[in-house]
Amino acid sequence: MRFNLQAVFACTLIFLTAFPRATAQEKKAVWKPVQFAIVRFNGEAPQSWNIYHFEKRENLLVRVWKRYLYLNMKEGEVYEVDPQTVKVEGDNVEWSTADLPNDPIEISEWKTRDVGLVRSTKFRFGKNGHTLEIQIPLQPNGKPAY
Repeated sequence: MRFNLQAVFACTLIFLTAFPRATAQEKKAVWKPVQFAIVRFNGEAPQSWNIYHFEKRENLLVRVWKRYLYLNMKEGEVYEVDPQTVKVEGDNVEWSTADLPNDPIEISEWKTRDVGLVRSTKFRFGKNGHTLEIQIPLQPNGKPAY
């Protein structure tokens, strides 16, 4: 049995470009906490919460009690994140958007407004569910202060 070396090389090249390496997808990004942020669940501060940011400022990872939510601020979408995919490292967390579910959570009443040096975003889970409000500090130029 003889193999055409050029054909084997071409097939290998096609395979490697069509299927990216798993190690690139498995790499988790480091999310850092947003300082001086505020979270309100149904108008009250939860006892345990945090907001994390990554390089892209329109994406936030919010922890409320043991639940993690990924907020796409630009698109107004919220995704529930499996807490087992989030690794806590001191004040930071490691998580990859490759672990993001396919479908967002059903939300309604998404409202974002700037109030002085704070950007307030509020939404409701479902049509008649609980509300979540986050307040992010802003710089004087209107960009997020993180």
